[in-house]
Amino acid sequence: MSSGLQDIVLAEPRGFCAGVDRAIEIVERALIKFGAPIYVRHEIVHNTYVVNDLKAKGAIFIEDLADVPPGATLVFSAHGVSQAVRHEAARRGFSVFDATCPLVTKVHVEVAKLRKAGTEIVMIGHEGHPEVEGTMGQAEEGIYLVEDESDVAALAASGKVRDPAKLAFVTQTTLSVDDTARVVESLQKAFPAIRPPRKDDICYATTNRQNAVKDIAPNVDVFIVVGSKASSNANRLREVAERLGAKAYLVDDVRGVDRAWFDSRDKVGVTAGASTPEHLVAAVLGLLSTYGFSDVVIAGGESESVEFRLPTSLLS
Repeated sequence: MSSGLQDIVLAEPRGFCAGVDRAIEIVERALIKFGAPIYVRHEIVHNTYVVNDLKAKGAIFIEDLADVPPGATLVFSAHGVSQAVRHEAARRGFSVFDATCPLVTKVHVEVAKLRKAGTEIVMIGHEGHPEVEGTMGQAEEGIYLVEDESDVAALAASGKVRDPAKLAFVTQTTLSVDDTARVVESLQKAFPAIRPPRKDDICYATTNRQNAVKDIAPNVDVFIVVGSKASSNANRLREVAERLGAKAYLVDDVRGVDRAWFDSRDKVGVTAGASTPEHLVAAVLGLLSTYGFSDVVIAGGESESVEFRLPTSLLS
């Protein structure tokens, strides 16, 4: 695998996606317009640096709306929230700004339409992830969570699905593309009439970043993914690299990199999760240069030009 040159192969695309850019800007603009504190339900995005930076500017991150004082400004995180949370926020009279990624909102709308039509839903996702909780919370009943093929088999055997002829599936937006394909195949075997989403729910940024890692990982010895442990998309990038033969590590920042990971003739791949600031990647590249990895080659695939609108009330 190694060519004798100490190269770094830097993935493109990497780092911030349009949904993350929008969510962070909503909090920053709200802080400027209304002053601190601004309350945010759950981490705005799953990145330790981003969250700490916004805390320093006056954002307060909470999980329970009971911790938000009357009349406060509240921001929903990029992962989205359940209908129950929306109703509680409205009942308490908070001034709410919704930073839910529009691609997550698309899944929420689809779930609501399906349930209104009497269609039951299987959601593919990770139990306990805030995006999953928000999406599952768009329906009071008739929605079932599966994570893998064994969960599909258990659901099929349970008899919970009342009418397999009126069944659809949706997915978390940050899943492994390959793992999800296997779960979908299992669903289609267990429930032949199950309907797919009108458009793939796994977001463009997740897909593009995984594809870039797939291009690079077979040609490097070590792969570093810069991102937080709580980040689903960052964890999936590490898994993709590892499955393709690289020694893969997920690090919050440069402090997580260990010199012992590298041999003198290794090639190193570097990427970043969709909620990771680029300066954290730059710091990792700087450290690698002190190890003798000096030549940076850009590799990967899709260029990205997606932008999402900010709430009109924050533009003035």
